[in-house]
Amino acid sequence: MGWNKPKYSKRAVNRAGVSLVNESCSEVELNEALGVINNWRTSHQFPLNTFQIRLRREAKKIDDNCLIGQRIKRLSSIKSKLERIQGLNLAQIQDIGGCRAIVNNMTALKNLTEVYTSRSSRGLKHTLFSMDDYVFDKPRFTGYRSIHLVYKYQSDKSKIYNSLKIEIQFRTLLQHAWATAVETIDSFTGQNLKLGGGEQDWRRFFALMSSVIALTEGTPVVPDTSKELELLRNEIIVLEKKLEIINMLGGFNAALQFTGEDQFKRGGYFLLTLDTVKRVVDIIQYPRNSKGLKEASEKYLKAEKDNRFTTKNIVLVTSDTLDTLRLTYPNYYADTSRFISILHEVISGTVQLSLFP
Repeated sequence: MGWNKPKYSKRAVNRAGVSLVNESCSEVELNEALGVINNWRTSHQFPLNTFQIRLRREAKKIDDNCLIGQRIKRLSSIKSKLERIQGLNLAQIQDIGGCRAIVNNMTALKNLTEVYTSRSSRGLKHTLFSMDDYVFDKPRFTGYRSIHLVYKYQSDKSKIYNSLKIEIQFRTLLQHAWATAVETIDSFTGQNLKLGGGEQDWRRFFALMSSVIALTEGTPVVPDTSKELELLRNEIIVLEKKLEIINMLGGFNAALQFTGEDQFKRGGYFLLTLDTVKRVVDIIQYPRNSKGLKEASEKYLKAEKDNRFTTKNIVLVTSDTLDTLRLTYPNYYADTSRFISILHEVISGTVQLSLFP
């Protein structure tokens, strides 16, 4: 497969990042910057594929039913991150390319984390640049849970990609269900709960639900929430009634229409566009080869440019099957059924606490 290679210096990449967030930038300057940024993004596909292959192999040994996904960071997310973090340069962003393993339970999550942090992993040429443990060590105040590892790619054969950073995430199905619900609410209501913004009641609700999941998985609760399941339950019931959360989440999915799914035959690159106003999800598939990747990357950039003043959510991802696509990226389908099931258990008082040590 012919992979894209970096064509610009990091200085040029950083200048392009400055132009991306500069509201007074001319259309010509912005287009030039987007060309540089798109090359920088697509150059991460080769090292990302390398890490994804190993992640799939290691995760499947531990949990044969795990889900593996990979994606290149959205232009809107890059812009938001550069605006949010003062002094951050585009070339410093660690998750331009990212892959994720979603495992069934905490035992699998712990075992997979140990594989990547044990002495045996130190023999890898790739350098572990950083690790953030938002599950066992320091749960975020938002309730977000996942294990994040950032690696610097290093190879004797493909030196042109050396030092490009790839982020790997591990999370359980319950943690994934929580994150999907947060992203779905953000998409359809315009809040920013994922990053700690949004309305206070919604922030509190998701923090409480994350603590419930933590108790079921045997991990620390979110700061400023109770460690007592019944106290969490009582507060959740009040907020669910006030916000009508179950009806709202179920309504998002019920109202969606899908275009393009009937054309899928096998896995490949998928360009997903969620229009939250028209309630339509458009899916375009490209073959998993160099021609398909090139076309998909070009269409990805064009779609982002054409819709940068709209509320559409656009992402380019890789998946083996349509079913895996739905399970790995359910927020683009507004599929919060697993989260709603957990919420029903909380309200009915049937949630089981974990025996996980």
